[in-house]
Amino acid sequence: MRTNQFRAIMLVLLMAVICLGTMNAQTITVTGIVTDAADGTSITGCSVVNNRSKSGAITDVNGRYSIQAQKGDVLLFRFIGYKEEKRVVKSAKLDVKMKTDDVALEECVVVGYGTMKTKAMTGAYVAVCPTAMYDMDTRMNTEEYDRIQENGFKSVADTPLSTFSIDVDPASYSNMRRFINRGELPPADAIRTEELVNYFSYDYPKPTGNDPVKITVEAGTCTWNTAHRLVRIGLKAKEIPTEQLPASNLVFLIDISGSMWGANRLDLVKSSLKLLVNNLRNKDKVAIVTYAGSAGVKLEATSGGDKQKIREAIDELTAGGSTAGGAGIHLAYQIAKKNFISDGNNRIILCSDGDFNVGVSSAEGLEQLIEKERKSGVHLTVLGYGMGNYKDKKIQVLAEKGNGNHAYIDNLQEANRVLVGEFGATLHTVAKDVKLQVEFNPSQVQAYRLIGYESRLLKDEDFNNDAKDAGDMGAGHTVTAFYEVIPAGVKNEYVGKVDDLKYQKKEKMTLKPTGSDELLTVKLRYKAPDKDVSRKMELPFVDNKGDSVSSDFRFASAVAMFGQLLRDSDFKGTADYDKVIKLAKQGVNNDERGYRREFIRLVEAAKGLEKTSKN
Repeated sequence: MRTNQFRAIMLVLLMAVICLGTMNAQTITVTGIVTDAADGTSITGCSVVNNRSKSGAITDVNGRYSIQAQKGDVLLFRFIGYKEEKRVVKSAKLDVKMKTDDVALEECVVVGYGTMKTKAMTGAYVAVCPTAMYDMDTRMNTEEYDRIQENGFKSVADTPLSTFSIDVDPASYSNMRRFINRGELPPADAIRTEELVNYFSYDYPKPTGNDPVKITVEAGTCTWNTAHRLVRIGLKAKEIPTEQLPASNLVFLIDISGSMWGANRLDLVKSSLKLLVNNLRNKDKVAIVTYAGSAGVKLEATSGGDKQKIREAIDELTAGGSTAGGAGIHLAYQIAKKNFISDGNNRIILCSDGDFNVGVSSAEGLEQLIEKERKSGVHLTVLGYGMGNYKDKKIQVLAEKGNGNHAYIDNLQEANRVLVGEFGATLHTVAKDVKLQVEFNPSQVQAYRLIGYESRLLKDEDFNNDAKDAGDMGAGHTVTAFYEVIPAGVKNEYVGKVDDLKYQKKEKMTLKPTGSDELLTVKLRYKAPDKDVSRKMELPFVDNKGDSVSSDFRFASAVAMFGQLLRDSDFKGTADYDKVIKLAKQGVNNDERGYRREFIRLVEAAKGLEKTSKN
């Protein structure tokens, strides 16, 4: 009897121990904020790894993270330029302060949830992706970028006008960030300097009159060539609160071909679009078109209020097969036109790596297809995904020709920035076919060059031609363009001389005093979204020849200088990474979301990568 009682007691104790162990091993959700130990700023994109389960998370734009763990687990915190931090989980709340590590930038870079030596990265690269964020991809690099012939200096005596289409695409910046975060300097043709500059918003004055756009001009000393002047032209589009935006007719056009398989491709597409779905209103509607070997309708137009139905359709998508991108684009336009909303936002959102290989697949063929379809009044937003096989060349053509915009989504935080934080600017057009023409005063300027915008250049006569397509501006968007100017009287080593002609004589320009001390005049043309006739704006500018410029000017010029370094520009002058960092730090006061501080960390990483590549 006593033996049975003893056994029963032992069994109860054993069960209690097991229950206690189970309770101690209970999984909890650990949350916290990761900040810079020196200045307290939040760190965006920091990887957080559970050393036991190997599960991971990434901090958002506010430095916040959330991860599943058990008490006693060790969490690893890693970010480029910072010392790795290890923390033992003791409760559901765990904030971490990270310290900078300059040595780490030269020896190794954080790659998502792992690290790799930069010295191992030479020649053609093999894609090495984070285990918890990207699928392991060992394919060789087959990415495609269009050749960029950098703008040079032009003589005002010969070419007093500079004409181009505005560009608000930020794709090149996030793509550049993806390369650096993986421990590589990007190829030169992946860098479109104007897209780096326009990744950031600037505090330009808002439009106050009938025009939906306001022009601002500012000039200061050119940091990489102090004998020159740097002129910044800024545009600001009118802001419209999200709740006041007109109804949207959206078609999600999703590439589900085999090249889109993986966490950083289709899985990231699905997560990105669900962020957008969360912000849809009842009056909005969404259809889903997919394409692989052929195109099909996954979801007919559905009210934005039926979010669960839209999410379920997105969750069901799987990747496989070839890529009939042309057929998908054609079908998406058909669906968009079928559900067209007058005075609404009619837009296709294409998510792809650009690897089209069935039917219409060349850049030229896609351009012709888009030019035909854009007349329907349906705009096109292109979101690029993937690495190793990303076809930037084709995606850039689609964005430029489709009356839309182009972003590269390298992580969920970028998707949140593009589709949620800048919802109106990304998806609602307030001015279309926006063109700029700058006339330089030859008595003040002897030569100039436009920094970037190589793919957006227009003929001077195109400025007044309303049939000529140009870029669009969304609600609240800002656009920035820089000119490097050689003042009259300054030694000019950039514009060569041509021998006199034998068979005809060129009349030399005679400068007749006009009484004007203006440096230049900016002219802008735009059309209302529902109009085909443009309106013209004009703003003259007098340079005070000083250097009392705004902090935004200094930061934007630092980004422009960084772009020229990455491109190894012939016009980079005395630019170096330390100058970029110093100048950028003078413009971080307007940095609520931490993007500017992230830029400085990327420059520091690029500096380390360049040192490594030279060793």
